[in-house]
Amino acid sequence: MGRASIPAIGSRAPDDVAKSPIPSFRHHDLMPRYKLVIEYDGTPFSGWQRQLNGPSVQQSVEEAVEAFCGHAVRLHCAGRTDAGVHATHQVAHVDLDKEWRTDVVRDASNARLKHLPVAVLSAEAVSDEFDARISARRRYYIYRMLDRRAPPALDRDRLWHVPFRLDHEAMDHAAKALVGHHDFTTFRAAECQANGPVRTLDRLDVTREGSEIVIYAHARSFLHHQVRSMVGCLKMVGAGRWPENKVGKVLAARDRSQCAALAPSCGLYLAGVDY
Repeated sequence: MGRASIPAIGSRAPDDVAKSPIPSFRHHDLMPRYKLVIEYDGTPFSGWQRQLNGPSVQQSVEEAVEAFCGHAVRLHCAGRTDAGVHATHQVAHVDLDKEWRTDVVRDASNARLKHLPVAVLSAEAVSDEFDARISARRRYYIYRMLDRRAPPALDRDRLWHVPFRLDHEAMDHAAKALVGHHDFTTFRAAECQANGPVRTLDRLDVTREGSEIVIYAHARSFLHHQVRSMVGCLKMVGAGRWPENKVGKVLAARDRSQCAALAPSCGLYLAGVDY
């Protein structure tokens, strides 16, 4: 059975909320801004955002850029992924003190990242009005599951292994109760710092692709742990432990204690951001 591919969805990704231990850098009008598209395996990192107690994707890319540009920089991303979460199409912006060819920005950064599972896929000069987070109109996530008895040998840290068959059609039917404009308190982490729990979920589809189940979640923005919380509930349906209509009921409860166990971070990918 084939291995599911991970799509890159155009120019297109729940937010970590840990505070950064470094000060922000003020943007100067004369500093050119660059948009970076970044791919990474989140397994060895404590998340996107700089942390005091572990390596981060942000710090790794900032240090790579600083090594060739010669001054301190600060990256701002579209979505701050948790520890262990991956990205096929993270977007960030950075301000440099002079103009560089975009291929130099990409290649010089990658030359200093080659020892890490991080790559700058592209660099593009943009106006100073572009903001990787604020300008985003839609974020795309996928979640990968492998429902077979044998564990994965090659993708151990890149999907959620469930050692029994799941009913992906029941999961897909149940998912439709979550699509639309709702109060997602049930699916929101206790430490989430968003202003409120209401979000509009544009797509939540569950498909079987080869030997894997792949879940697609699209929205302008997500709450912290929202996608992994939804996947955890859908897994209960697929395992036959919840009826399909229970997902809608736990949504309506607006009670975090009604949520199923959080799906592991290893199966989640930020797959793109639309602007």
